[in-house]
Amino acid sequence: MGNSFKLFSVRGIDIRVHVTFPLILIWSALQFGLSPSGGTSGAAFGVLTTLLLFIIVVMHELGHSLAAQHYGVTVKQIVLLPIGGVAQLARIPEKPIQEFVIAIAGPLVNFALAIALTFVGLWIGVRVGLEAMISAVGGFSVLGLFGYIFTSNLFLGLFNLLPAFPMDGGRVLRAVMAMKLDYARATSIAVTVGQILAWLLGLWGFLQGNFFLIVIAIFIYIGAGHEGQTVQLRNALGGLSVDQAYSRDLEVLHPDSTLRDAVALTLKTYQADFPVCDGENLVGILTHSHLVDALNRHGPDVPLEGVMISDFKPVTPETALFEAQQHLLEERLDALPVVDGSGRFLGLITTRDINEAYRVVSTRSDILPLAAARTD
Repeated sequence: MGNSFKLFSVRGIDIRVHVTFPLILIWSALQFGLSPSGGTSGAAFGVLTTLLLFIIVVMHELGHSLAAQHYGVTVKQIVLLPIGGVAQLARIPEKPIQEFVIAIAGPLVNFALAIALTFVGLWIGVRVGLEAMISAVGGFSVLGLFGYIFTSNLFLGLFNLLPAFPMDGGRVLRAVMAMKLDYARATSIAVTVGQILAWLLGLWGFLQGNFFLIVIAIFIYIGAGHEGQTVQLRNALGGLSVDQAYSRDLEVLHPDSTLRDAVALTLKTYQADFPVCDGENLVGILTHSHLVDALNRHGPDVPLEGVMISDFKPVTPETALFEAQQHLLEERLDALPVVDGSGRFLGLITTRDINEAYRVVSTRSDILPLAAARTD
């Protein structure tokens, strides 16, 4: 995720903080500091509790991440945002038991931590139990701090078990249903359940005048819809490879060519994305969106060598089309080079290519040409 910086790593997983994260610290400082008994001590208390809570968020996301690594799933990073944390997994396993374990691992960390905090409370002489901890919330003291952390941790675990995407409970629900139903059908049911819950939560927030609940409801509704679209796309593109969709016989630009040359070639050929080659060597790509951005920033006469995209990971004709689509999405690119086993440039796979393939197979799944047999 862009606009974030690294704090540290655990088991090869980068823990990163988004640049907007300080907003939650400022909000906490104001909320506690402006309370009747707040002031400077209240503001400091708010910042401290928020930082401790986000340590728990990291532990929650590490629960998911370590479970994913157990099943051989690559975990790219964990990013802390003002609204929580996100563990970015390369993929979600379609085996129901694996998805179940990965999804439930996060809340289990919270419940294990609640048990540990209970023993810590008994050891230091603090009256424990949910009622006691809730009653302690609000005081700017060690007992108040303990109460905030205990109840917030327990709430985080329970809230994430709501059966709604993108909450952990939505994935748990899908995994359980997928043990008996088709994966796509299980996803469809879980998405519907999640969106119904989002409507109910939003209605409750509206009746209570709670803007925060409305925001959460919108977040859940959009997240559920996105999960449904992703699985629908995966099913449509399943079994297809890059070889069946990528663009061949492309016009090529040289590093010394200018943005003006790229615009002229776009208008002449209607080709939107261009490989940039020095002789037979691919040295970069220029996507349409990058071309427009570079024109706004530098003007039309800047050489491509200074503005082309050179940091990319090419795909091969054998790469699954859905995998290529996800890679384009993650890297925020419109096109990726396609190379053979020896690294020879073959063409580009673009977002437009994939969208066209999706529209075609959504109508007739047997209409695309078969992937060419390869021995390399």
